[in-house]
Amino acid sequence: MNTHHDAPGAATLDRAPAQAADSAAAARGPSIGVPRAHESATLHVCGEATYTDDIVELQGTLHAALGLSKHAHARIVSIDLDRVRRAPGVVAVFTAADIPGVNDCGPVLHDDPVLAEGEVLYLGQPVFIVVARTHDLARRAAQLARHDDVVRYEPLEAVLTARDAHARKQYVVPPLHLVRGDPDAKMAEAPYRVSGEFEVGGQEQFYLEGQIAYAVPKEGDSMHVWCSTQHPSEMQHVVAHLLDLPSHAVLVECRRMGGGFGGKESQSALFAGAAALCARHLRRPVKLRADRDDDFMITGKRHDAWYRYEAGFDAEGRLLGARVEIALRAGFSADLSGAVATRALCHFDNAYFLPDVDIWALACRTNTQSNTAFRGFGGPQGALVMEVLLDAIARKLGRDPLDVRRANFYGTQERNVTPYGQTVTDNVIGPLTDELVASSDYATRKAAIDAFNRSSPVLKRGIALTPVKFGISFNVPHLNQAGALVHVYRDGSALVNHGGTEMGQGLNTKVAQVVAAVLGLDLNRVRSTATDTSKIANTSATAASTGSDLNGKAAEAAALTIRMRLAEFAAKQYGCEADEVEFDGGRVFAKTFDVAFATLVEAAYLARVQLWSDGFYATPKVHWDSKTLTGAPFYYFAYAAAVSEVVIDTLTGEWKLVRADALYDAGRSINPAIDIGQVEGAFIQGMGWLTTEELWWNAQGRLMTHAPSTYKIPAISDCPAAFHVRLFDNLNAEPSVYRSKAVGEPPLLLPFSVLLAIRDAIAATSSDPRCVPPLRAPATPEAILDAIDAVAAGRQAVEVAVHPLAGAPLIEGALTSSMETTGR
Repeated sequence: MNTHHDAPGAATLDRAPAQAADSAAAARGPSIGVPRAHESATLHVCGEATYTDDIVELQGTLHAALGLSKHAHARIVSIDLDRVRRAPGVVAVFTAADIPGVNDCGPVLHDDPVLAEGEVLYLGQPVFIVVARTHDLARRAAQLARHDDVVRYEPLEAVLTARDAHARKQYVVPPLHLVRGDPDAKMAEAPYRVSGEFEVGGQEQFYLEGQIAYAVPKEGDSMHVWCSTQHPSEMQHVVAHLLDLPSHAVLVECRRMGGGFGGKESQSALFAGAAALCARHLRRPVKLRADRDDDFMITGKRHDAWYRYEAGFDAEGRLLGARVEIALRAGFSADLSGAVATRALCHFDNAYFLPDVDIWALACRTNTQSNTAFRGFGGPQGALVMEVLLDAIARKLGRDPLDVRRANFYGTQERNVTPYGQTVTDNVIGPLTDELVASSDYATRKAAIDAFNRSSPVLKRGIALTPVKFGISFNVPHLNQAGALVHVYRDGSALVNHGGTEMGQGLNTKVAQVVAAVLGLDLNRVRSTATDTSKIANTSATAASTGSDLNGKAAEAAALTIRMRLAEFAAKQYGCEADEVEFDGGRVFAKTFDVAFATLVEAAYLARVQLWSDGFYATPKVHWDSKTLTGAPFYYFAYAAAVSEVVIDTLTGEWKLVRADALYDAGRSINPAIDIGQVEGAFIQGMGWLTTEELWWNAQGRLMTHAPSTYKIPAISDCPAAFHVRLFDNLNAEPSVYRSKAVGEPPLLLPFSVLLAIRDAIAATSSDPRCVPPLRAPATPEAILDAIDAVAAGRQAVEVAVHPLAGAPLIEGALTSSMETTGR
């Protein structure tokens, strides 16, 4: 896999030189912008990294498992758990009646019970908890939930799809509706109009470490919960309310996760709450580790979406008016669907100016798992339909889709305000795209692909370039805050604790780099500790790509306070001004002195100078009116673009990504090695969402793709042999931590280019140069063959109309052309 590609103005990285640079940097001392290894890399490789399941179990530890419903929607007629209690090794069984506090783990609305009570709302919903001597015995006993004599149900009608829920007007939160200008009039006047439907599936987070919690009762009815979670404070809140305890009696700790991707932002609460409930009743430690199949069945996924859209445009493909309806499958409860729908609404524009627009975002209530956060958090679902729409417009105009995209980019003062009213002041999508076009040799390759397709009857190639503009911040303003603690010890080493959680993304590494840079220390002199609600209170989730922005700034504030105290102490000791004192390379110096950092720290300690400090950061400028759906919900935007080239086999539907080029705006990257790794990983994960990862429920509401045997995530063989990932040379317009930009979620949108390259290859099977294949996502081989068959039958993905005064029709011989929409 090649990640080195020289081009003017771009930061480059090659894996082997990065390691050499890392060693050199260690000798010089830490530097922001230098590739550094992940702080736990050696521990990961050696198997020493401690995850929740690796914590040494205390004597008397018991194991819990969940008894799940077998209906998608049903009334609970009776529960008789005697058979479960008699199962081998079972110590206790608990139901909703055993909860002393509030039976709820919903992060926003109180509509998500930990244990079903009176009614089950999806197949796989927990009904009871079994506690046994071992993990296997607990699971075997929990499986007895399938027997009719354990739980008797009266089945009720189940609604399983967003289409059906939308038709019934069933929503978990009120529909969101944003209108700017007069889109109806603009579309009616437009020379050309296009309309159609599209659908994209959901996606399982498939973290390597599943959902797990280990609860240990402590003195005075307090509870210590180790939990694999992105949101320790939310887990503390849920456990406290479930057990009817004050928050100070619950400590939640997370050293690291084996992946989260949004699936452990809110939905780890059920597992933390269940384990704590059992531990509270039994006064013994209880571990709840969900089996992969159970995890699939219980937890929510990325929201799948069904779209209806129409747009009016001119001969250049420039949008004049647009309307879209985004119907998301929310599942049985609200969870975070309101915020997901809001972000989808705010990302429909992607990188394009929409003068007149009408956007609906609908969180549809269904009898399926309650869908939740997933990397991108609605942004991918919002932006994808725009790229599909522009691609269709370009094909119907007979233009290169890249030209149509450029024609719609945000740009001048007259074209730089989003539909929700935020002015785009940091736009670099134009020059970034130009650089990628040049470095990827887009034009030459596109011509070569066209020539190849003319002479190849079976194999067809396709290419596409798609951009990204992604807003960075929580779209709930009060969540944009963070705290940190920094301790400097007498030997000159430092410890940092913050409210973010490490899930493999390198957050602890970046935060440690920030503290090391402020204090002028080698990175090996700074250590990040486990996230702990007793140290940093009221933290936000590590989500929305804000981990480094928020926690890095908070840690920087704490370290700067200590640095200021040491500088003032040194100024008094050595007869200089405090602002003349510098910290670098493990030393502190000015014109009048030069001492080791540890020496100064020891002297400061003896002089009773405070050597620890807290730090706090609240993102400025962010504001949002949830009633009018207007404001400035994002502190800044991250930009990117990707070019993907694919080849498909028209006989089997198989396809392969031949080459991918990505250019990402990380601002002034704190750690290019970590950032490029994040772009690579997000690209492949997003590609999986759009091509191989298919969730399928049967008519009874049972998720049939519930294990690695039936659900295909991308593997190393799916990565392209030519994979060029670079960082765009840019400076964040806002004073973020060292002027860096977020990198967690935005690059997941880059593989839109893969989906549209596949559509480009399918279009090459048609003799009509303006063919728009009805390709759904995920573009599995079956979906590709369906699209090829539709093209052969003359069916396409959109309807096109030409205004009577516009001149010649788009499709020769007719003013309109009706084509079938996509669908199963």
